[in-house]
Amino acid sequence: MTRRHFTFPCEGSQLAASLDEAPADTGLLIVSGGNEVRAGAWNGQARFAARIAAEGFPVLRFDQRGVGDSEGENCDFRSSAPDIRAALGAFRAACPQMRRVVGLGNCDAASALMLAEGAGLDALVLSNPWTIEDDAGDAPAEVVRSHYRRRMTDPAAIRRLLTGKVAIAQLIRSLVAASRPGVAEPAGLAQEMARGLAVFSGRVRLLVAERDRTGLAFLANWDKSDTRVQRCSGATHSYVEPEAQDWLIGQVLDALRHA
Repeated sequence: MTRRHFTFPCEGSQLAASLDEAPADTGLLIVSGGNEVRAGAWNGQARFAARIAAEGFPVLRFDQRGVGDSEGENCDFRSSAPDIRAALGAFRAACPQMRRVVGLGNCDAASALMLAEGAGLDALVLSNPWTIEDDAGDAPAEVVRSHYRRRMTDPAAIRRLLTGKVAIAQLIRSLVAASRPGVAEPAGLAQEMARGLAVFSGRVRLLVAERDRTGLAFLANWDKSDTRVQRCSGATHSYVEPEAQDWLIGQVLDALRHA
């Protein structure tokens, strides 16, 4: 495997990219979320790219405008469609054998891909999409239920409850929140994302880490009948657990093989 670094233009700025070369005619474009650089937390995306490339698929990672080694103004995920499209064009130019490209995004990178109607990609792997519009609001019912399921298997938490060390008023508010029914269909930001995704004609996988607040909030805000949703038990937001990382790798490889 060969890894090389280069820059490409996007609306007057030069963006930094890293390419793990491989011979397949299907490639993976990794879109970073938030202010995360293309290497990922603790170099996680770089290691992830190396594992995918070792299976024969080229992988491109890039820093969006104003992030990491890239020029330009750092805007939020709603403004990143030009960056994604420019990265896709640079990826296709760097790997002329490619016929199809799968996009992978976690958190608001997944949301960005949905709002951008797929940004010209051929298939999408969307992990823990960001749908939270008000951090100060009550947590969605799915998040509360997941929290208390874990707490009720923790002996220390049960002892706190039995010895009166739990705030009863807060507990009651949380139980009321947990009893709320889920939404029948997306609304607000989630509705915008659903509209964008509805325009996309390629294959889609929606991945949720079951110990991640963002992922659980997505489930609370999404159509419960969507059969494209796959859930990873025990996984946190970035799939740092070895079993979760293997699960994510398997999902992405399967998407690449069936793009």
